Amino acid sequence: MAGWAKAPDFADRPQRLAEVRAQTIVDKHGHLEAGMTPVACRNCGTEVLVRKSSAHQTSVQWPVHPADHCPVFKERGGGPGRHTSCPHLQRTIDHAVAEGLITPE
Repeated sequence: MAGWAKAPDFADRPQRLAEVRAQTIVDKHGHLEAGMTPVACRNCGTEVLVRKSSAHQTSVQWPVHPADHCPVFKERGGGPGRHTSCPHLQRTIDHAVAEGLITPE
């Protein structure tokens, strides 16, 4: 390794670089994709990906820009003070959890 760095580049160790890149792909999948369940809003049909990490923590990924597909986000627009969720979508997620379609990990 050439010099100190917070995140070494492993330029002089191609095998290690390949291992780190492969592990990064695995980590990304585990943190960003694993355990995500598609849920379609019962109000507008917009589909998001949801994961419950605990009874109190919910992760929601929007595969599309919310304001382009959700009437609530479109109405509220962007900028300071914008709500981070749609109440219709939240009720849909709560219903999916109550029905056992989404369970905390």
